[in-house]
Amino acid sequence: MSALSHTQHARRVLRLGLPLVGSHVAQLAITLSDAVMLGWYGVDALAAEVLGGTLFFVLFIVGSGFAWAVMPMVARAVAAGEGAQVRRVTRMGAWASVGFGLAAMPLLIWAAPVFRLLGQDPALSDLAGQYAAIVSGALVPALLVMVLKSYLAALERTAVVLWVTVGAVGLNIVVNYALIFGNWGMPELGVQGAALASVTVNIASLATLVIYTARATPEHTLFQRVWRPDWEALRDVVRLGWPIGITNLAEVGLFAASTIMMGWIGKLELAAHGIAIQITSVTFMVHLGLSNAATIRAGQAHGRGDATGLWRGAVVVLWLSGMFALLTVAIYLGLTEPMIGLFLDPAEPDRAAVIAIGTSLLAAAALFQLVDAGQVMALGLLRGVQDTRRPMVIAALSYWAVGVPVSYVLGFTYGLGGVGIWLGLAVGLALAAVFLLARFHALATRARDLHLQA
Repeated sequence: MSALSHTQHARRVLRLGLPLVGSHVAQLAITLSDAVMLGWYGVDALAAEVLGGTLFFVLFIVGSGFAWAVMPMVARAVAAGEGAQVRRVTRMGAWASVGFGLAAMPLLIWAAPVFRLLGQDPALSDLAGQYAAIVSGALVPALLVMVLKSYLAALERTAVVLWVTVGAVGLNIVVNYALIFGNWGMPELGVQGAALASVTVNIASLATLVIYTARATPEHTLFQRVWRPDWEALRDVVRLGWPIGITNLAEVGLFAASTIMMGWIGKLELAAHGIAIQITSVTFMVHLGLSNAATIRAGQAHGRGDATGLWRGAVVVLWLSGMFALLTVAIYLGLTEPMIGLFLDPAEPDRAAVIAIGTSLLAAAALFQLVDAGQVMALGLLRGVQDTRRPMVIAALSYWAVGVPVSYVLGFTYGLGGVGIWLGLAVGLALAAVFLLARFHALATRARDLHLQA
């Protein structure tokens, strides 16, 4: 495979990555549909879902580390012709995910006291606690869905990953419509209906993927004697997966901290920040999908011992991500007001003020598009060669030891407000990008040198 040209690498990355991009955008659409429909139902219900949903997402993103570890391990095993290893790591990825999910469920079931301890309004805490208690039933199925998606993506069966997620969006809207508002003879359950919809969607997605996997990949016999432990494979999955989970948490926490700081400035700034985050999240999904493709391609090259293919594939995927980042910069600077205006009622009295604030935030976001792309692509490539601990340390220090303090200093000490907070994000992401890319460069160069000496 090392003989592939840059153009051939690009075609394979896009064929693999574009369905994954679509899947990530569709996953974002599920969250967006919840917010929109609960916003129609009532502000209290929406606030409760935001509070309970944030706790669910934090636990989910940490637990997803084990599922994300399955992707490079399966890709490497397939490339190395180790069919039994594919089965072993996928099963134990499921074991680790189930174990984490069961351990984390009590935090959701008894979330209301936690919210009150964090200083949230008692009535809102109780409503959010009701949501969290019900949605706890979705955690294990959601993590298992991630395991099977990672497995199928590593086998380059990305189309099914896309269509299952798109189907989940449609099902979520239908069940939300029935249970939130009490349509079609169903009870009107409000925020509890949204939680039940999440449980329903994740169970349905899991069932669909199990049926597809059993029929499409019978050679791996994933579901035969799935209850039997494989302690060596479980240890390998956990060793690779827990740093991924902590890295995910560090990045999510960086943006959560920025949201808290924006709230200290004022409600209009917080509203503009929320809109800007939604816009940047959509474009980030493109880089995340390409990063997943980079993980798979790097894992395949790693399994073949193909150092030249690893290097050439990395160059291609970085160029693709960089070109999209430049396009994003142009969109952010040229179409700012129309994009922000989509989120605001034309009759909103503060519309002009929110658009003005959001415009400055998206201008700051344009500055970090290349570095944000660079850091997520580097993480994907490093996961492909099963290097996760050093990247975890780099990410945590860049985001929290540098990014958050710089955001505070620029935003408050130097009085730059929201723009200063976002510039601090740019500094943290830039630092992560530099050191993560340097880490991959060192590993890839070492592999190539060893290959040439052999």
